Amino acid sequence: MKSNILAWLEEGNITIPSILLSEYRNLNLNETELVLLLNILTFIEKGNEFPTPEELSARMTVSILECNEMLRRLIQRGFIEIIDQYSNDGIRFEKYTVKPLWEKLIDLFMINNNAAKAMDKKTDETDLYTCFENEFGRPLSPFECESLGMWMDDDHHDPMIIKAALRESVMSGKLNFRYIDRILFEWKKNGIKTIEQAKNHGRKFRQKQTQKVITKDENHQPTVPFYNWLEQ
Repeated sequence: MKSNILAWLEEGNITIPSILLSEYRNLNLNETELVLLLNILTFIEKGNEFPTPEELSARMTVSILECNEMLRRLIQRGFIEIIDQYSNDGIRFEKYTVKPLWEKLIDLFMINNNAAKAMDKKTDETDLYTCFENEFGRPLSPFECESLGMWMDDDHHDPMIIKAALRESVMSGKLNFRYIDRILFEWKKNGIKTIEQAKNHGRKFRQKQTQKVITKDENHQPTVPFYNWLEQ
């Protein structure tokens, strides 16, 4: 009994990327082809880098002929490759590589990731337009929509930073696109890229502007009831 358990442990384990199990059908692989690839991986893991159709078939419910045909199709479709290797003695031998499979999985992952980012970006942009229309209390003009698009596409401002600039303009009592554009320009010039940095910079700016107002008041000059980023 103990020797059986020991033999079972000595069989070892194989590490399988979970994305292979979740996405194999999107690679147009069926379950039988997946199991064949997993068996190839197992053989490679154990040091047999070129298992025969007979060895692979013995682990599956397909015949040697079917196994051989599946191997041929997987090679043609670019999931596995047979490459030449040479031993230290200069003897040529062949082995399987599953590198093409990993490359396909990476490509699929990047496509899915980019699609998710594009969806998030579209959602953020829609939300951004809604925020502006709510603050302005009206639909945006074509020029204003174009300005928003330029801030994101040309100036590469994050939608959250643009929202922060919108809030800053509201607090300053200057709700217009020229004023918001100036805020974004100043933030970019000062390396402001996060909401926290924007808050800190805005806080310092308002303190500075408040001090100016106090100084003017002490000199009996008219005070300005808002913070003017256009004076930067």
